[in-house]
Amino acid sequence: MVQQDTEQQRTSAGPAVLPVDDEGFVIDTEDCEEREAAYRARGTSRPITVVGNPVLHRECRDVTEFGEDLARLVDDMFASQRAAEGVGLAANQIGVDLKVFVYDCPDDENARHVGVVCNPVVQELPAELRRLDDSNEGCLSVPTAYAPLARPDYAVVTGQDERGNPISVRGTGYFARCLQHETDHLYGRLYIDRLSKRERKDALRQMAEGTPRYETVPNE
Repeated sequence: MVQQDTEQQRTSAGPAVLPVDDEGFVIDTEDCEEREAAYRARGTSRPITVVGNPVLHRECRDVTEFGEDLARLVDDMFASQRAAEGVGLAANQIGVDLKVFVYDCPDDENARHVGVVCNPVVQELPAELRRLDDSNEGCLSVPTAYAPLARPDYAVVTGQDERGNPISVRGTGYFARCLQHETDHLYGRLYIDRLSKRERKDALRQMAEGTPRYETVPNE
Protein backbone atom coordinates (compact mmCIF):
# COMPACT_ATOMS: atom_id res chain seq x y z
CA MET A 1 0.00 0.00 0.00
CA VAL A 2 1.29 3.47 -0.82
CA GLN A 3 1.68 6.35 1.56
CA GLN A 4 -1.22 8.73 1.91
CA ASP A 5 -0.89 11.76 -0.32
CA THR A 6 -1.52 14.14 2.38
CA GLU A 7 17.96 -1.38 18.10
CA GLN A 8 16.44 -4.64 17.51
CA GLN A 9 18.90 -7.37 16.36
CA ARG A 10 17.85 -10.90 15.45
CA THR A 11 19.31 -13.44 17.83
CA SER A 12 19.94 -17.11 17.18
CA ALA A 13 16.52 -17.77 18.73
CA GLY A 14 14.82 -15.68 16.05
CA PRO A 15 13.07 -12.31 15.87
CA ALA A 16 11.77 -10.62 18.99
CA VAL A 17 8.16 -11.31 19.96
CA LEU A 18 5.97 -8.23 20.30
CA PRO A 19 4.21 -7.77 23.65
CA VAL A 20 0.41 -7.88 23.83
CA ASP A 21 -2.06 -5.66 25.64
CA ASP A 22 -4.76 -6.67 28.11
CA GLU A 23 -7.11 -7.54 25.23
CA GLY A 24 -4.60 -9.79 23.49
CA PHE A 25 -3.61 -7.44 20.66
CA VAL A 26 0.04 -6.94 19.75
CA ILE A 27 1.63 -3.69 20.88
CA ASP A 28 3.25 -2.63 17.61
CA THR A 29 3.72 1.06 18.43
CA GLU A 30 6.83 0.77 20.62
CA ASP A 31 10.44 1.10 19.38
CA CYS A 32 9.16 1.48 15.82
CA GLU A 33 12.17 3.36 14.47
CA GLU A 34 14.67 0.89 15.90
CA ARG A 35 12.74 -2.21 14.83
CA GLU A 36 12.08 -1.00 11.27
CA ALA A 37 15.67 0.18 10.83
CA ALA A 38 17.03 -3.19 11.99
CA TYR A 39 14.86 -5.12 9.52
CA ARG A 40 15.77 -2.75 6.71
CA ALA A 41 19.52 -2.81 7.45
CA ARG A 42 19.56 -6.59 7.11
CA GLY A 43 17.45 -6.62 3.95
CA THR A 44 17.90 -5.96 0.24
CA SER A 45 15.36 -3.96 -1.72
CA ARG A 46 13.61 -5.81 -4.54
CA PRO A 47 11.56 -4.42 -7.46
CA ILE A 48 7.78 -4.25 -7.15
CA THR A 49 5.47 -6.46 -9.23
CA VAL A 50 2.59 -4.62 -10.88
CA VAL A 51 -0.96 -5.42 -11.92
CA GLY A 52 -0.97 -8.09 -14.62
CA ASN A 53 1.76 -10.19 -13.02
CA PRO A 54 0.17 -13.61 -12.30
CA VAL A 55 1.51 -13.78 -8.73
CA LEU A 56 -0.75 -10.85 -7.81
CA HIS A 57 -3.92 -12.49 -9.09
CA ARG A 58 -4.04 -15.77 -7.20
CA GLU A 59 -4.17 -16.78 -3.56
CA CYS A 60 -0.71 -17.19 -2.05
CA ARG A 61 0.55 -20.29 -0.24
CA ASP A 62 0.29 -20.47 3.54
CA VAL A 63 3.47 -19.89 5.51
CA THR A 64 4.32 -23.22 7.14
CA GLU A 65 8.02 -22.81 7.93
CA PHE A 66 9.09 -20.05 10.32
CA GLY A 67 12.86 -20.08 9.98
CA GLU A 68 15.73 -18.15 8.48
CA ASP A 69 14.30 -18.12 4.95
CA LEU A 70 11.19 -16.36 6.20
CA ALA A 71 13.29 -13.99 8.32
CA ARG A 72 15.37 -13.00 5.28
CA LEU A 73 12.22 -12.46 3.23
CA VAL A 74 10.78 -10.18 5.92
CA ASP A 75 14.01 -8.17 6.01
CA ASP A 76 13.89 -7.75 2.22
CA MET A 77 10.23 -6.75 2.41
CA PHE A 78 10.98 -3.95 4.87
CA ALA A 79 13.85 -2.77 2.68
CA SER A 80 11.61 -2.88 -0.42
CA GLN A 81 8.76 -1.11 1.37
CA ARG A 82 11.03 1.76 2.40
CA ALA A 83 12.62 2.05 -1.05
CA ALA A 84 9.15 2.36 -2.61
CA GLU A 85 7.97 4.73 0.15
CA GLY A 86 5.10 2.43 1.06
CA VAL A 87 3.28 1.83 4.33
CA GLY A 88 2.51 -1.86 3.73
CA LEU A 89 3.85 -4.59 1.48
CA ALA A 90 2.67 -8.13 0.73
CA ALA A 91 5.13 -10.85 -0.29
CA ASN A 92 3.60 -11.30 -3.73
CA GLN A 93 4.35 -7.63 -4.43
CA ILE A 94 8.00 -8.66 -4.67
CA GLY A 95 7.12 -11.86 -6.50
CA VAL A 96 7.04 -14.28 -3.56
CA ASP A 97 4.07 -16.65 -3.32
CA LEU A 98 3.64 -16.66 0.47
CA LYS A 99 1.00 -15.27 2.83
CA VAL A 100 3.02 -12.66 4.70
CA PHE A 101 2.88 -8.88 4.82
CA VAL A 102 4.81 -6.17 6.61
CA TYR A 103 3.68 -2.71 7.60
CA ASP A 104 5.03 0.63 8.79
CA CYS A 105 1.87 2.68 8.91
CA PRO A 106 0.33 5.51 10.94
CA ASP A 107 -3.24 5.45 12.17
CA ASP A 108 -5.54 8.47 12.17
CA GLU A 109 -4.16 9.56 15.57
CA ASN A 110 -0.69 9.57 13.95
CA ALA A 111 0.51 6.62 16.04
CA ARG A 112 3.10 4.63 14.08
CA HIS A 113 2.61 0.85 13.77
CA VAL A 114 5.38 -1.52 12.62
CA GLY A 115 4.98 -5.28 12.32
CA VAL A 116 4.70 -8.52 10.37
CA VAL A 117 1.69 -10.81 9.86
CA CYS A 118 1.78 -14.30 8.35
CA ASN A 119 -1.35 -16.12 7.17
CA PRO A 120 -3.62 -13.14 7.91
CA VAL A 121 -7.39 -13.31 8.16
CA VAL A 122 -9.59 -10.20 8.46
CA GLN A 123 -12.17 -10.77 11.18
CA GLU A 124 -15.83 -10.06 10.51
CA LEU A 125 -16.96 -7.00 12.46
CA PRO A 126 -20.23 -6.62 14.34
CA ALA A 127 -22.60 -4.14 12.76
CA GLU A 128 -21.99 -1.47 15.41
CA LEU A 129 -18.30 -1.33 14.47
CA ARG A 130 -18.81 -1.14 10.71
CA ARG A 131 -18.34 2.53 9.93
CA LEU A 132 -17.22 2.98 6.34
CA ASP A 133 -14.47 5.36 5.25
CA ASP A 134 -14.37 6.21 1.55
CA SER A 135 -10.93 7.85 1.45
CA ASN A 136 -8.62 7.54 -1.53
CA GLU A 137 -6.60 4.34 -1.80
CA GLY A 138 -3.46 3.57 -3.76
CA CYS A 139 -1.17 0.59 -4.24
CA LEU A 140 2.51 0.08 -5.00
CA SER A 141 1.43 -2.54 -7.56
CA VAL A 142 -0.81 0.00 -9.32
CA PRO A 143 1.69 2.88 -9.32
CA THR A 144 0.56 6.51 -9.62
CA ALA A 145 -3.16 5.60 -9.47
CA TYR A 146 -5.66 6.48 -6.74
CA ALA A 147 -9.38 5.99 -6.26
CA PRO A 148 -11.85 6.37 -3.38
CA LEU A 149 -12.79 3.02 -1.88
CA ALA A 150 -15.13 2.43 1.06
CA ARG A 151 -13.67 0.19 3.77
CA PRO A 152 -14.43 -0.19 7.49
CA ASP A 153 -12.45 2.33 9.54
CA TYR A 154 -11.67 -0.34 12.15
CA ALA A 155 -10.09 -3.71 11.39
CA VAL A 156 -8.87 -6.76 13.27
CA VAL A 157 -6.50 -9.20 11.57
CA THR A 158 -5.45 -12.52 13.09
CA GLY A 159 -2.52 -14.60 11.96
CA GLN A 160 0.98 -15.53 13.08
CA ASP A 161 4.21 -13.68 13.77
CA GLU A 162 7.61 -14.54 12.31
CA ARG A 163 8.05 -17.35 14.80
CA GLY A 164 4.65 -18.86 14.13
CA ASN A 165 3.03 -17.56 17.32
CA PRO A 166 -0.69 -16.65 17.02
CA ILE A 167 -1.23 -12.88 16.95
CA SER A 168 -4.05 -10.37 16.64
CA VAL A 169 -3.54 -6.89 15.21
CA ARG A 170 -6.10 -4.11 15.25
CA GLY A 171 -6.12 -0.75 13.55
CA THR A 172 -8.23 2.34 13.04
CA GLY A 173 -8.53 4.75 10.15
CA TYR A 174 -5.66 4.63 7.69
CA PHE A 175 -3.99 1.70 9.48
CA ALA A 176 -7.25 -0.26 9.31
CA ARG A 177 -7.28 0.34 5.56
CA CYS A 178 -3.69 -0.89 5.33
CA LEU A 179 -4.44 -4.13 7.19
CA GLN A 180 -7.38 -4.89 4.90
CA HIS A 181 -5.48 -3.89 1.75
CA GLU A 182 -2.46 -6.09 2.48
CA THR A 183 -4.57 -9.09 3.47
CA ASP A 184 -6.48 -8.72 0.20
CA HIS A 185 -3.19 -8.95 -1.70
CA LEU A 186 -2.41 -12.36 -0.25
CA TYR A 187 -5.74 -13.73 -1.49
CA GLY A 188 -5.14 -12.46 -5.02
CA ARG A 189 -7.20 -9.30 -4.83
CA LEU A 190 -6.01 -5.76 -5.65
CA TYR A 191 -7.90 -2.73 -4.46
CA ILE A 192 -8.90 -1.94 -8.03
CA ASP A 193 -10.76 -5.26 -8.11
CA ARG A 194 -13.18 -3.74 -5.57
CA LEU A 195 -13.94 -0.75 -7.81
CA SER A 196 -16.64 -0.38 -10.41
CA LYS A 197 -15.63 -1.11 -14.00
CA ARG A 198 -15.45 2.61 -14.78
CA GLU A 199 -13.39 3.39 -11.68
CA ARG A 200 -11.04 0.50 -12.38
CA LYS A 201 -10.55 1.67 -15.95
CA ASP A 202 -9.75 5.16 -14.70
CA ALA A 203 -7.20 3.82 -12.20
CA LEU A 204 -5.46 1.82 -14.93
CA ARG A 205 -5.44 4.94 -17.11
CA GLN A 206 -3.75 6.87 -14.31
CA MET A 207 -1.17 4.11 -14.03
CA ALA A 208 -0.51 4.09 -17.78
CA GLU A 209 -0.01 7.84 -17.83
CA GLY A 210 2.21 7.99 -14.74
CA THR A 211 5.82 7.12 -14.02
CA PRO A 212 6.61 5.02 -10.93
CA ARG A 213 9.11 6.55 -8.50
CA TYR A 214 10.52 3.10 -7.69
CA GLU A 215 11.77 0.06 -9.61
CA THR A 216 9.08 -2.27 -10.94
CA VAL A 217 9.09 -5.67 -12.67
CA PRO A 218 7.95 -5.35 -16.31
CA ASN A 219 5.14 -7.69 -17.26
CA GLU A 220 5.84 -10.00 -20.16
